Amino acid sequence: MNEINPSDSCSKYTGWKRVAILAALFLFVIAGIGIWWLTRYAYAPGPDNENESVIVVIEKGASVRQIGETLARAGLIKYDIRFPIIARLSGDSGRLKAGEFRLLTGKSVLETIRSLVHAKVVQHTITLPEGLSGQEMAMLFEERGLCDSNSYLALMGNSTFIRNLGMEGVSSLEGYLFPDTYYFTREQKGAEHFVTMQVRRFHKVWEELTESLPTPVDREKIVTLASIVEKETGAAGERSLIAGVFYNRLKKNMRLQSDPTVVYGVDNFDGTITKKHLKTATPYNTYVLQGLPAGPIANPGKDSLHAALYPAITEYLYFVSQNDGTHYFSKTLREHNRAVQKYQRKKSRKSGKQKMREDPTNVSAEGIIKSNDRE
Repeated sequence: MNEINPSDSCSKYTGWKRVAILAALFLFVIAGIGIWWLTRYAYAPGPDNENESVIVVIEKGASVRQIGETLARAGLIKYDIRFPIIARLSGDSGRLKAGEFRLLTGKSVLETIRSLVHAKVVQHTITLPEGLSGQEMAMLFEERGLCDSNSYLALMGNSTFIRNLGMEGVSSLEGYLFPDTYYFTREQKGAEHFVTMQVRRFHKVWEELTESLPTPVDREKIVTLASIVEKETGAAGERSLIAGVFYNRLKKNMRLQSDPTVVYGVDNFDGTITKKHLKTATPYNTYVLQGLPAGPIANPGKDSLHAALYPAITEYLYFVSQNDGTHYFSKTLREHNRAVQKYQRKKSRKSGKQKMREDPTNVSAEGIIKSNDRE
């Protein structure tokens, strides 16, 4: 019978213990190297960049690896296989967003990841001046690469689309495309988006302007008049006066004789109103029509809408450009004709043009005359 030597058992136990300790030390060293390897990458400053910030676009559905590669192409980080690991260990891999963002350069990988998590989507702007027609607005959007102008114009007359925007009874959105500065993201493009945004803004402004009125008003007539006021002057203080003049003329069954209505819709208009323009009957030519034109001739801003809703109480029936962006207002035709002689003939002499219109449609003899050259 063999006897067990206690020293042999102890020796074996000591050997296994030594192996376990060495293995643990090895794993500890490996873990330490791994932590150092990851930490060194996570906290190292980003590549040198002459710009303080850059725009980066993260596509929808991009993986963590693809996001890291996108950040690297933008010069924000140096990408390697550690990026997905850092993103997951930080708990942010599932919070990385798609969109267009402005991120600071020179930041570490970890800081860049956290910046992307909390970044706000870049807002772009477009400013639409008051008094533009729908066609002019459509071209502005197209020039910015935001939508197709033909699609924009088509929506302006799409009855189903118009009805869905709460504009029942309107055949065209001309006049209701509110001019303003609009903010949008990279993804928010297309004619439908912008037309909808403009009409909604119109609804909001209209409600603000009309909420204190004691009785309802004819919205289309007010917007039509406001569009004429908008085209007639750029001087804010004159808008209510001009609206008052037009109301006075309407009450007396006098033709409005507004130059901008003459050329609305005229193809290839070169800026000079001719006798032929004045005599040509169109649904908008207020030298021929009695009363308001068929609809708005432009898209008025808030001030012109306010002027049309709350015109100045005045006895003026005429106004003429003083060639400085303002107008001279008259109560009588005699006074008006003197003003025409003073301002319009003076301007003609300065420009080397001595002639005035003298046919029966001559606005100096019938009513309102304005400079053909808009200030």
